[in-house]
Amino acid sequence: MTDFKRYLVTAALPYANGPVHIGHLAGCYLPSDIYVRYKRARKTDIKFICGSDEHGVPINLRARKEGVTPQQVVDKYNAIIKDSFEKMGISFDIYSRTSNKVHHETAQAFFKKLYDEKLFEEKETEQFFDEKAGLFLADRYIMGTCPVCGNENAYGDQCERCGTSLSPEQLINPRSSLSDAIPVKKKTKHWYFPLQNYEPWLKEWILDGHKEWKNNVYGQCKSWIENGLQSRAMTRDSDWGVKVPLPGTEGKVLYVWFDAPIGYISATKELTDKWEDYWCREDSRLIHFIGKDNIVFHCIIFPSMLKAHGGFVVPDNVPANEFLNIEGEKVSTSRNWAVWIDEYVKDFPDQQDLLRYVLCANAPETKDNDFTWREFADRVNNELVASFGNFENRTFVLMHKLCSGKVPVLHTDILTEEDKAMLAEFEIAKGKVEAHLEQFRFRDALAEVIELSSKGNKYLQNKEPWKVEKKLAENPALQKDIDNCLHICLQLTANLAILINPFLPFTAQKMIHKMKVVDKMLEWENAGKTKLLSVGYSLRAPELLFNKIEEDTVKAQVEKLHANMVKPTSSTAPAATPTAATVKPAIQFDDFAKIDLRTGTILSAEKVAKADKLLKLEVDLGFEKRTIVSGIALHYNPEDIVGKQVVVVANLAPRKMKGIESNGMILMAEDAAGKLHFVKPENVVDPGSGVS
Repeated sequence: MTDFKRYLVTAALPYANGPVHIGHLAGCYLPSDIYVRYKRARKTDIKFICGSDEHGVPINLRARKEGVTPQQVVDKYNAIIKDSFEKMGISFDIYSRTSNKVHHETAQAFFKKLYDEKLFEEKETEQFFDEKAGLFLADRYIMGTCPVCGNENAYGDQCERCGTSLSPEQLINPRSSLSDAIPVKKKTKHWYFPLQNYEPWLKEWILDGHKEWKNNVYGQCKSWIENGLQSRAMTRDSDWGVKVPLPGTEGKVLYVWFDAPIGYISATKELTDKWEDYWCREDSRLIHFIGKDNIVFHCIIFPSMLKAHGGFVVPDNVPANEFLNIEGEKVSTSRNWAVWIDEYVKDFPDQQDLLRYVLCANAPETKDNDFTWREFADRVNNELVASFGNFENRTFVLMHKLCSGKVPVLHTDILTEEDKAMLAEFEIAKGKVEAHLEQFRFRDALAEVIELSSKGNKYLQNKEPWKVEKKLAENPALQKDIDNCLHICLQLTANLAILINPFLPFTAQKMIHKMKVVDKMLEWENAGKTKLLSVGYSLRAPELLFNKIEEDTVKAQVEKLHANMVKPTSSTAPAATPTAATVKPAIQFDDFAKIDLRTGTILSAEKVAKADKLLKLEVDLGFEKRTIVSGIALHYNPEDIVGKQVVVVANLAPRKMKGIESNGMILMAEDAAGKLHFVKPENVVDPGSGVS
């Protein structure tokens, strides 16, 4: 393994066409910040890079919607996004913009080098053109009737009513969203990057060389590579973006997914004159934090671009998270179904760490997860307040009451086995947290910190120094027992401040303020130590780290979410289910490859109360057991299906049905009479076997 001397961490560039929501935060910005804060505490040479992605169709669409120029759009949302990140403690070394001059120059120079070395394919193709507006149309600029649900305002890439992925050719009565004109096909020239030429290298680099990558990342890369890569257009017809640096190319810009990742390079240039140390030296480790929808760009396209250019390191890891739903539904910016960060910091001033905690504890690291305001309150109240905050506060209260507000002496001659075990837990916990962080298991790392505080609570409860204090009049020597208990609890509190710092930096600052120590104590090398606070040192008065979330707050936030949701119009109302004879529009293999189908065995089945159609199933998938709620109760008796093999959609987002969280979907076939039948393998196979 390479001995890395410096680290470069990037977080996906957010589109500057709207604010950021908690799904964005949970996806890549919070995990990357936790990792960087941990590495900084270890005194690692590390740079943390991000910035606004300010080109592409979404910017133009927002500009049209708001009646302003694209530049005004990106100026507005760049400021909002940057402010949101700062207030949430996302500690970028630089938050740049792809509209900056240095980025345009860097992206153009990158393109020109590949062009000069004849690494592009030049192709002339027919694309949709708006004769009235005089512009070539990106898919999102074309609207028409969805062939699946009949929505008359479907876009050329997707119907937002039924969610079907589309192409402009599939729309019925297509029209330009710019002028309502009927688009025509017109020839245009563009430059394509031949990804297929890099397949052998990608196979060796990823499939052979990075099997340690997260399953969702490695699996998606494997699917893309093994199914064959194709040339991709790296330029577009547009008046907004990085201009193609070739003569006679007016009205053409670099494809946003060509120029955007180069933004990591240009931002590093802005940050430091030594940018090449981080991008061009073999002993530098590049890590991209992204959401799962960006895997192909960061693992296939951008690395191939870097390889083609030469002289750059390629990512050593790309820890991508899944999606975070809200209150059981997918986030939808068009419907305003989102919890926006800029609104959260207004509604919960100085309580950034509450959201950081919940989003990390419930992080969608291996599958899509769901955020609810009820769970937000429960986690804050039952974990942060009742465990971590409770231990810290009790320790300070008792220290002031029983030890004159000073760190008491540790009497080593009377240490009990319980005392020694508690002191040993400091180093044990550090090792566990460290191991999880190094493997990008942030949820598990945070759980270890909370578990350590729980052990502190149990230790304090067992020692009961408040009861011992009542016996001092008869036996003054018992003061030593009180001293030892509170000395150990205070040293544990100092350790908790170090361990929680990457996750909850505002809380860590409150803790060291109360302990009257400087930031240096938060350095990682101090974690696990048992002598962080000096004997006789006076500490500040107790003050609660967290406050409980009341029921009224939960209710108000849920009501706000629903009140702000854009209500569907007749053209966006849910569609009737297509008949069995209706064949949905063709999809690409890549769309099908996203579905994870596995064989499973039904271990148990029972009817769901007050639901005639639902059965609650426990299904063995080989690698884990899943609870799945299936609407088959009218077709099967529970006792008749135990032991049956089924095919399960294993990567379907969790959904609550009648209060039960269902984690998957059973595939069924419906006959002409409406009877459902299990889709199952011809012969019995091991649970968890893939279906393709």
